[in-house]
Amino acid sequence: MGERMEPYRIALIVEDDFEVRGLAAALLEETDLKVVEASSAEEALDYLKQHSEEVAFLFADVRLPCLMDGLDLVRTVRLKWPWVRTVLTSGKPLDQRAVDVPRDVRFMQKPWRALEVLMEAERAAQAYRRN
Repeated sequence: MGERMEPYRIALIVEDDFEVRGLAAALLEETDLKVVEASSAEEALDYLKQHSEEVAFLFADVRLPCLMDGLDLVRTVRLKWPWVRTVLTSGKPLDQRAVDVPRDVRFMQKPWRALEVLMEAERAAQAYRRN
């Protein structure tokens, strides 16, 4: 009998800046997670609707094009897919909007530290393995 294949554990990066998204992807490719990139919250939600059971980690910028921003995205993800470990990132402090960030969502101000991103991704992969 064949060995049961473990489903992919995916890191979903949501960032509209191509260079920043590429940097995050290159960093996360050093983990056990498969990297998927999206340039908007809507694109990320479309992906999640089809592959949510495979997504372990969401790394999203606050400022995104289109109707939804990163904060709207993480709120939706926490409600629909609570097992997805979520990090919200921005080049600016959150100030008054900080109260809108769900408690279990980690905020990292840009420029983020590579080690912190890798540690969050590893925690996501470990939590995914347990579930």
